[in-house]
Amino acid sequence: MSSSIRLRHLRHFSATSNAAAAAAYSSSISVSQAKSKLRTEYDPDKALEIYSSVSKHYSSPSSSRYAQDLTVRRLAKSRRFSDIESLIESHKTDPKISQEPFLSTLIRSYGIAGMLDHAIKTFHQMDQFGTPRSTISFNALLSACNQSRQFDRVPQLFDEIPKKYIGLSPDKVSYGILVKSYCEAGHPEKGLEVLREMERKSVEVTAVTSTTILNALYKKGKTEEAEKLWFEMMKTGCELDVASYNVRISNFQGGEPEKVKELIDDMSTLGLKPDTISYNYLMTCYCKRGMLDEAKKVYEGLEGNGCNPNAATFRTLVFYLCLNGLYEQGYKVFKESVRLHKIPDFNTLKHLVEGLVMKKKIKDAKGLIRTVKKTFPPNFLKAWKKLEEELGLVSGNAEAREAKESTG
Repeated sequence: MSSSIRLRHLRHFSATSNAAAAAAYSSSISVSQAKSKLRTEYDPDKALEIYSSVSKHYSSPSSSRYAQDLTVRRLAKSRRFSDIESLIESHKTDPKISQEPFLSTLIRSYGIAGMLDHAIKTFHQMDQFGTPRSTISFNALLSACNQSRQFDRVPQLFDEIPKKYIGLSPDKVSYGILVKSYCEAGHPEKGLEVLREMERKSVEVTAVTSTTILNALYKKGKTEEAEKLWFEMMKTGCELDVASYNVRISNFQGGEPEKVKELIDDMSTLGLKPDTISYNYLMTCYCKRGMLDEAKKVYEGLEGNGCNPNAATFRTLVFYLCLNGLYEQGYKVFKESVRLHKIPDFNTLKHLVEGLVMKKKIKDAKGLIRTVKKTFPPNFLKAWKKLEEELGLVSGNAEAREAKESTG
């Protein structure tokens, strides 16, 4: 048997490989540890092995969903669709398949993989599995369409499924998914039409649904319509949440910082707690106006406001520090991002490395690349190696350069 055929056999979910993986891991890894490992494991084979070793130990669909979805994402990234099918189909022999929440996780996973036809097929198989069908699985199917980015299928199935399965009717969540499909497709005006239909049918319009339309209107530059919807939300007593305010704040992040601060204060007045995203927008607003000292104060004040910086916080601050030639300050912020495991993206750090080299901080530049090569997904390694070569940071070249600069 050739090595390629052997590899293919190893990749498939056979009973033997499952048992071997479980035996290898079961004595040393718990369900919570498996979740933690899957967050940082980008190798699809290793992710599959970790998941298979503990998949039988999950006590509920909700506890298995996160790990299953992560594993499917890793496989989909490598276009390992036959392995995804083997993984999900293997769960259909599980006695829990007769439980609708369990089967719904399979529908969602197919959606994450972009395998919508498989998700639809699984939904229609529910009768043969003896699984009751309600809005739980219906909404999972609609979500699978959005996850597959086949937004036009949501309105189609939203109309067809309730006609085919008598007694099944959309709920507020179903309508919310329909609204999202229109907004993701760039048609917030159709989302507004659905919202009016919900009002006519006395279906509760949630803050999530309204905020989805609000966000899409702002993104499309329809600020007037967005503001009109915002005040309508306030007037009708819609329970505005932090996400709603953050969407509105995002529309002002390129303007006056005082307006953003005012909205953050409004949130606090209403008993809502501004989060990291709220303060990131304020920080970005300061950065765009060249007010870096104020931006750094927002960053330094996050902990005092009960928030923790995220990757976007570090990305924004490092980018604007580099834009202003403050590479050494950017490097300090980068080191803090490493400590908190919230490292910015490749393009941001590329600017930082280039700036450090320009400032003759070769040791720092090499240290940064050495660090990120350990933490970035494998598909980024080529890009980092290429950058090292372009900047003359490959071992021998870098040492010669450092020696030359120290004597110069």
